[in-house]
Amino acid sequence: MSRIDATFARLGAEKRKAFVAYIMASDPDRDTSAQILAGLPGAGVDIIELGMPFTDPMADGPTIEAAAHRALDAGGSVTETLAMVREFRQTDNDTPIVLMGYYNPIYARKGGVQQFLKDAVEAGIDGLIVVDLPPEEDAELCLPAREAGINFIRLATPTTDDRRLPAVVANTSGFVYYVAVAGVTGGLSADAATVAPEVARIRAAADLPVVVGFGISTPEAAEAIAAVADGSVVGSAIVKRIGEGRPVAEVLDFVASLAEGAHRG
Repeated sequence: MSRIDATFARLGAEKRKAFVAYIMASDPDRDTSAQILAGLPGAGVDIIELGMPFTDPMADGPTIEAAAHRALDAGGSVTETLAMVREFRQTDNDTPIVLMGYYNPIYARKGGVQQFLKDAVEAGIDGLIVVDLPPEEDAELCLPAREAGINFIRLATPTTDDRRLPAVVANTSGFVYYVAVAGVTGGLSADAATVAPEVARIRAAADLPVVVGFGISTPEAAEAIAAVADGSVVGSAIVKRIGEGRPVAEVLDFVASLAEGAHRG
């Protein structure tokens, strides 16, 4: 059983929903980012999504795009991201970490996909969300990742119809990430009434937990969405505070408020 599977099993036994938090690795710098990463479990985060900085984050809005550029300016890379995870694992061997990003930095890295997967397993990575690899390209990374013991997590969106959904979930494991609003991260607000039937449709097709992200920025929204899903994801609202230069303790206090909301869901 993977850390992700174990986390959802534990939450199910506790009758609680998951809270998933996203931050960009090396944003605004390596040390600050590592402090925030280390503090997320204590703030109530069940699963961590750790962004890999990339020059052209096409699925992300201006907040996370700016974070990627701050991270790159600070020396962030796939190698640095994995090093951060190795350090994290020295004190936390339970909290799942999912790398989220794009295929180019993985493909272009020395040693390519196989070396990346070897390094990711060694570092303690549990899952991958690579938003620009569709199911038709599963042989590129999805299937090798699963063979290596890493969950490959797909995004389903409001435009994923019943004909497309089986392909999206076919090789997905860990959970399905439902994008609550059309567009990029940090955009419109998610609506629980609209999300609920989509979550039910995906659960029926995938038999996996469904967590919902995009458009969630407050504890109240995290609670409302978690009430109709298996968990809620917040990224841009956290990254925005990091970008504003808020103290680490203040960022983690905000994360804790979001986690409390999601856990009430």
